[in-house]
Amino acid sequence: MKSSGDLEANAASVPVRPLLGRRALLTGSVGGLGLSMAEVLARAGCDIMLNGIEPAAEVEPGCEDMARETGARVVYQQADLSSGEGVQGLVDAALTQFGGVDILVNNAVVRHFAPIVDFPAAKWDAALAVNLSAAFHAIRLLLPGMREQNFGRIFNFTSVYGLRGTADRVGYVTTKSALLGLTRSVALENLDYDVTCHSICPGSVLTPGTDRRIIEMMASENIDRKTAEQAFLEGKQPGGQFISPDSVGALLIFLCGPIARDMTGSMLPVEAGWLAS
Repeated sequence: MKSSGDLEANAASVPVRPLLGRRALLTGSVGGLGLSMAEVLARAGCDIMLNGIEPAAEVEPGCEDMARETGARVVYQQADLSSGEGVQGLVDAALTQFGGVDILVNNAVVRHFAPIVDFPAAKWDAALAVNLSAAFHAIRLLLPGMREQNFGRIFNFTSVYGLRGTADRVGYVTTKSALLGLTRSVALENLDYDVTCHSICPGSVLTPGTDRRIIEMMASENIDRKTAEQAFLEGKQPGGQFISPDSVGALLIFLCGPIARDMTGSMLPVEAGWLAS
């Protein structure tokens, strides 16, 4: 049986910044879950490139705050990922800034709510471009460097709706489902390298977009905050609580570490039992 001194020594040997020196590119990361994941990775030692469509002047003060709080290098690249050229520009910027990318988080997404008969063709094309093709292009462009350095961790964010259908969200459900296939193919094509690829499947996280919908529900139905949250989550997470962004970030840290080397091609839910219900 280990003594308390042994336990303390073991705890002290655990690296405080297990990903020190790694470089992470996160698409769709100026707010919500994307930004929360960036903060977790920065605290673990990663240099971070944030991405969005917002002007740099709006985002760079937050980058400076994150860098000061975490000790990581944090930069921002504005890029419209609805075209291959936009993804190319983002990747080029990351390679110029960091010299390479070790961790790619494909989180950029657009959403439109409408029945399929009313779903505008332009919105469908945008969903395919941003939610799916942008991930394809980013992976395609970064894989050669990951293979050369023999390290890479790729995460495609698929959502519960990558596994379950829902009405009035055909663009979102279709693209999230397709990301599962992309993940499996990328995983199998890189078994000879220390390059893994996973689909991360979060449930409902209290993002700014979700918060706006809850506030709208409170106003339209004249209900309090707790009631609105419970109504929003009804039929989803059985526990009736939102997923913590830190839970998702901690999963990324684990999957980037050496103990997860033999895990690849997985669909990993963080949804408080939603899929089990």
